Amino acid sequence: MGLIFAVLAGLVADARFGEPSRGHPLVIFGGWADRLEARANDGTVAAGARAAGGLIGGPVLAITLVTLWLPSLLGWLVVAGLVAVSIGRRALADHARPVAQALADNDIVRARAATGRLVSRDTENMDAQAMRRATIESVLENSSDAIVAPLVWAAIGSLAGPPGAAAGVVLHRLANTLDAMWGYRTPRFEAFGRAAARLDDALNWPAARLTAGAFVVFGGRAAWRCWQGQAGKCASPNAGPVMCAGAGALGITLGGPASYHGQWQTKPEIGQGRPPVAGDIERALGLVDRSVALVASVIAGWALL
Repeated sequence: MGLIFAVLAGLVADARFGEPSRGHPLVIFGGWADRLEARANDGTVAAGARAAGGLIGGPVLAITLVTLWLPSLLGWLVVAGLVAVSIGRRALADHARPVAQALADNDIVRARAATGRLVSRDTENMDAQAMRRATIESVLENSSDAIVAPLVWAAIGSLAGPPGAAAGVVLHRLANTLDAMWGYRTPRFEAFGRAAARLDDALNWPAARLTAGAFVVFGGRAAWRCWQGQAGKCASPNAGPVMCAGAGALGITLGGPASYHGQWQTKPEIGQGRPPVAGDIERALGLVDRSVALVASVIAGWALL
């Protein structure tokens, strides 16, 4: 029952309060990561692995020891707080809806600025369709690694009680944060960020399949066909199944070339049907909400069993 409480309380807290406006633990962690990377990045995989191990290992060990010495009830309260801080469903909507609103107002400049706060690709020359496509892709991809994955790792870790659940949530969230900071295929991070990127891929593997499966439940055969037929063409082993199944469930076409850090990258077209239009960003958020509710229900049922 402790896991069910932690998952539901974390989801409710995120929906009610969103991310902390100041002093967010991940912002503090990101500052540590920036300072360490500036000193330790010598362009090698080994240096990146040592840096990632040190940055992640310390907090994971600390939270494990803290919850190990707490009574079970307090331990699950800590897990609930970690889940609330780690998931980003409200933040995802708070970033995606301004893009939709700016496009509805025909304010391309404001829409590009809003899109740039959500995605890592270049937005200076994006048109309305490109911004809708980029936003929906980000919504679908982040549904797995920013919402479902913390719940999954809380569940996996809960096999060892509150200390395991807390360690699982922290391990995933810090690895995912480092991947977002270092996991770029640029001269600076190609080697140094590889360990963080591979760890993030491994930790997100189960959540990505669970999220894609939830999209299939709501999207039917189209989502399944897109997942099975298109995911292998995508560069990411986890974003591919999630975005392909999500695009199929929504009945739209996503993907295609995009510019990152001034360099155009070829990306396959995914999904099926028409290009994104007004209203599809909100439809994507609705699909994510239903899928997260389904995943939470599965975790609760598993916990009861």
